[in-house]
Amino acid sequence: MPQILYEDNHILVVVKPPNLPVQADASGDDDLLSQCKRYIKEKYAKPGEVYLGLVHRLDRPAGGVMVFARTSKAAARLSAQFKGHGTQKQYAALVAGAPSDQAQWNDYLLREETTSRIVPDGTPEAKAASLSYVRQATIGGLSLVDIALFTGRHHQIRAQFAHHNLPLYGDQRYNKSAVPGEQLALWAYALTLEHPTLRARMTFTALPAGGAWQPFGDYLAAMEKGFGLVYADKNLLVLNKPASLETCAENAEADTLQRRAEAVFGTLFPVHRLDANTTGLVLFARTEEAKAALDAAFKNRAVQKFYRCVLKGSLTPSADTLHAFLLKDEEKGRVTVLSHDAGNAKPIATAYRLLGAYGKNGAQEAEIELLSGRTHQIRAHMAYVGHPLLGDDKYGDREWNRACKTSRIHLCAVRLCFALPASSPLAYLNDMTFRVAPHWAQDESRRNYADLSQL
Repeated sequence: MPQILYEDNHILVVVKPPNLPVQADASGDDDLLSQCKRYIKEKYAKPGEVYLGLVHRLDRPAGGVMVFARTSKAAARLSAQFKGHGTQKQYAALVAGAPSDQAQWNDYLLREETTSRIVPDGTPEAKAASLSYVRQATIGGLSLVDIALFTGRHHQIRAQFAHHNLPLYGDQRYNKSAVPGEQLALWAYALTLEHPTLRARMTFTALPAGGAWQPFGDYLAAMEKGFGLVYADKNLLVLNKPASLETCAENAEADTLQRRAEAVFGTLFPVHRLDANTTGLVLFARTEEAKAALDAAFKNRAVQKFYRCVLKGSLTPSADTLHAFLLKDEEKGRVTVLSHDAGNAKPIATAYRLLGAYGKNGAQEAEIELLSGRTHQIRAHMAYVGHPLLGDDKYGDREWNRACKTSRIHLCAVRLCFALPASSPLAYLNDMTFRVAPHWAQDESRRNYADLSQL
């Protein structure tokens, strides 16, 4: 019997093992649906035939999280969610090749008898296929990618990655280099849905293990907790923080990046923060000695922090360093930028470089280097000079944000590099630069896939 993640009178959530068919097929092999029916029949002493609704599928060689409906009403409501894209499906895969940090693909897929292939738009019977991915790590010639699947086509992930010259490890159908006996490295690790009767949003997760997945254990554990692992050694971690999550908090029970990371890596020491709605790179020390070294590095400005953001309008000149003063109001939880020193105001310096137009709403994408690290500095300073960040209702232009149909701040810490003294125990970091791509590429894919005509 497969692992049970959740069950009640309406749904059954299980982990499908690889190489087990979801339902009976021509092979005559045992199948997941039959196993789950036997489980319910035996556990609850059900007479006669057990009802269990199949509302979605996984390829036979793939594994991961699946939900079954225990009533016809639940089946109808779950089927509507899967059909109407009310569910969120996350997959982990190991691919051969050199993937970019992230990408979004909107292709057209034609199903044939036992395979599917990418075809030009307009091909009869082809259907739109949309997904995005973020590369998490590359080890030994394989890359772990975190995939958000927006359409559920036959062999979609396998066919799309093969088409883009990134075939999945062990894929006997789409990877010409796969060795017989290798296990397909495709795993549905997270499924989010609305409970059919409770109407509560629920997320179920399970991770692959062993085999080709083994070297990626820490990265997979981070993915399951909802953050990215960029780098780890005995002294520090570099993490990719998602939006709407505080870096750390005095309340040990609060849901923070630190708490999630400590569930995987043990005790950590924060050395700097990002605003809750800012995404990107965050450093944590793993020892008190490393914390002292990183604290000194930040104090002496030996850590360079670069951000990407989307601004309203176009700055002139295209690159410059802005200087002002910032006054923090602790009670109101916001800051004010001033042209002159006043009371407890702190000097701030913000360097920017325009990267080009963004979208069709009079926006520009920019790279920003923080030359001083104050609360809400980038958001407040850019708004002060008349170019607020897209999605920033606190300091920005709410009407413009609504017109752009976004409430998510377009600000991401994308690069960290170091200029530590040779005497520092962390001087080896001077040879490293840590990077992540900004989050809005994935946001755009989520928005754009709904515009495809054949969904």
